Amino acid sequence: MDTQVKEWQERAEQFKPLNLKAIEDPLGELDAHLTLRSYIVGYSQTDADTTVWTTLRANRVAYAYIKQSLMISLARWFKFIEETNPEITTTLPERPAKDEKKTRDEGGNYDIGLQDAGDGVVTRFPPEPSGYLHIGHAKAALLNDYFAHTKYKGTLILRFDDTNPLKEKQEFQDSIIEDLALMGIKADMKTHTSDYFQELYEHCIQMIKEGNAYADDTLKEDMAKEREKFQPSKRRDASVEENLGHFEEMKAGTEEGVRWSIRAKIDYASTNGAMRDPVIYRCKPEPHHRTGTTWKIYPTYDFCCPIVDSIEGVTHALRTTEYNDRDAQYQWFLKTLKLRHVYNWNFARMNFIRTLLSKRKLTKLVEMGKVWDWSDPRMPTVRGIRRRGMTIPALQEFILKQGPSKNIVNLDWSTFWATNKKYIDPVAARYTAVVIAHKCPVTIIGARAAPYTEDKDKHAKNKDVGTKKVVYSANVIVDQEDAQSFEQDEEITLMNWGNAIVRKISYSLSPLDVVKSAVGSAPKVVSALELELHLQGDVKKTKKKVTWLSTDQDLVPVELVDFDYLVTKDKLEPEDQLEDFLTRETEFRTSALADCNVAELKEDDIIQFDRKGFFRVDKPFLHGQPAVLFQIPTSAKARPDLAGVAGVKAT
Repeated sequence: MDTQVKEWQERAEQFKPLNLKAIEDPLGELDAHLTLRSYIVGYSQTDADTTVWTTLRANRVAYAYIKQSLMISLARWFKFIEETNPEITTTLPERPAKDEKKTRDEGGNYDIGLQDAGDGVVTRFPPEPSGYLHIGHAKAALLNDYFAHTKYKGTLILRFDDTNPLKEKQEFQDSIIEDLALMGIKADMKTHTSDYFQELYEHCIQMIKEGNAYADDTLKEDMAKEREKFQPSKRRDASVEENLGHFEEMKAGTEEGVRWSIRAKIDYASTNGAMRDPVIYRCKPEPHHRTGTTWKIYPTYDFCCPIVDSIEGVTHALRTTEYNDRDAQYQWFLKTLKLRHVYNWNFARMNFIRTLLSKRKLTKLVEMGKVWDWSDPRMPTVRGIRRRGMTIPALQEFILKQGPSKNIVNLDWSTFWATNKKYIDPVAARYTAVVIAHKCPVTIIGARAAPYTEDKDKHAKNKDVGTKKVVYSANVIVDQEDAQSFEQDEEITLMNWGNAIVRKISYSLSPLDVVKSAVGSAPKVVSALELELHLQGDVKKTKKKVTWLSTDQDLVPVELVDFDYLVTKDKLEPEDQLEDFLTRETEFRTSALADCNVAELKEDDIIQFDRKGFFRVDKPFLHGQPAVLFQIPTSAKARPDLAGVAGVKAT
């Protein structure tokens, strides 16, 4: 026992780094170790408990993580030691005083002091209906909703930026409304930029007449080169009459009009690229999904945004930091057109490692068939992550915790899914599944002659979840990995039943294993087991707690599906070709058998298969068709390895 205590005192060093990634695995091991234990070593408190507890309490990162109850057994033990040992104290390192501005930028602080907010706040969320909402859009929507409805009790406008007829569809618009509703966001007004096409057209005419805009037929590539070299367009000083004439050609959608665009006449030599005479109108004769063929010209987002914001009464335009350089442009349009002032406030967009948030690239994945559709659980869309198993309260909490920070970072998905685990762990019903490909038959010596059923809690720590039927009989199956770990006459625990002693282990070799055997590397495949019940045994003393299923019940076929990242690189650079960094295999399916209760599950139910993880029901069980369940990530792993707990490779 002294040796074990010393070992844990040494292992306590693993809990000292102030880095969640560095301590997450050691914390997970401790949590697993404490699953059925009150103390780290033995049956009473030892120096192992004291050393580990004080080390964790002194680490503010570890302490904050434990207090969130993300690891149930660890949180239980930590609280127990704390409550039963009031004399245990530790000196916490004092945090250095923070610069006020730095604190604001670190996120999670909503006292950003919006200017002139006392007279009421009006925010807007202006998505383009050219795709489904993704996690980045979700942050913008939730923050605008927060400031309009929670922080300042104002108004939120949902405005569809429908100025590109080539990309927009009613399907996307409908999906955006649905996804916002699922996130608990209800706008006070719903508008379209296309509602203001006439006003925008008139403002463009005003700018041309006042010498603040001109028509240009410079080729796109040449225009980019001129802007890069701070050179003016040869059309920059054309007369008002010429410019108006070309604009009318554009409006008519003629062959000549298609060649031209309208540019704001700001400052071609500005150090801010957004001010170098940006395009504000272009000619596109294609029909618009709302206005049909009424218009052949469409304003750019940068031109529409400040004008429509001002018209609709927006007080604060909250948008991501990628618009920093465009703020000067935004304010120039308001001042030049003598429109009501609108404040800009920028926050960092939410980026994740190995994740695409470019709508163009996501569209490409759909078109390539790399994913099923926009709701594919591998997609970072709102409905994609919901289909993977993210709950709306967890999504809201995670995004709002990021706050209006201006720091741009690539977030790790582990924190995202850890937040979700807090919500699903206390309420997810527990069931049992055994992988079909490598199931091992077991004969239980001492079991009743006839099968029988008992009602058990679906969740050992939450009786409100309800009860399930557990079938007991002499004939059961277990996972091959568990069977291979047993030793002759070893006492193990059958979860939800009691202890049993391994009396007989039968082995067999598959044809592939026979080949491997020739070189001495063949694993011993267990073909059958005999276990003798020892229900008077102490479950706290056994090292192995295994799941099992009686075959004397209507076992439910299930397909357990897991996923990997779509891309292989943490962050794609602009010069990277998407096709070069696509993960070859991202979908993993494992056939299994589950207990009879699984037949009652409905679509979207979130459950836990004991020792296999959390799952969301994508397709319920139908006779002749297995239930399909998607594994929900809960850790830093890209793909929680189902094989690691099931004992087989995913098939």
